[in-house]
Amino acid sequence: MISKTMEKLLNEQINKELYSANLYLSMCSYFKDLELDGFANFYRIQSKEELFHASKQFDYMHDVGGKVTMMAVDAPETKFKSIIHVFQLTLEHEKTVTSSINNLVNQALSESDFATHNFLQWFIAEQVEEEASISNLLKKLEMIGDNSSAMYLLNAELGQRTYKEKSAGSNN
Repeated sequence: MISKTMEKLLNEQINKELYSANLYLSMCSYFKDLELDGFANFYRIQSKEELFHASKQFDYMHDVGGKVTMMAVDAPETKFKSIIHVFQLTLEHEKTVTSSINNLVNQALSESDFATHNFLQWFIAEQVEEEASISNLLKKLEMIGDNSSAMYLLNAELGQRTYKEKSAGSNN
């Protein structure tokens, strides 16, 4: 059984994950409009991963006797200044999610809720991976600048990404 405080925080985190999924679908649409299908593919997969995170948290809440309370999900941003702007926003957003996960870990430790602490370790590793991936792509985009050939190659590379649901017990 988890505390009411942890239950509230996990419900808020589920909502944040659902918001993230919608935000990344909005970014996917932006890239579709630009005919950058590789970038759109990257963000569609990002959205699927966020839905998986919410689902994983949803299931955990039920496993530990918590009550899931679904909330309204805020509308995501829909207008973006540039490709680089999208990735800058993504990195900022992922850092916000990391902070939220860290807050959950701190709460779990303060309550000696070791089951939740253990559960959250997967998300800690996931956030390290997410921030590194987005940071890497942002650096590539900054190097590319206005080079359309390089942008074409990066778009093709991102188009090769496939969705692979990460197992509950692994970090990959």
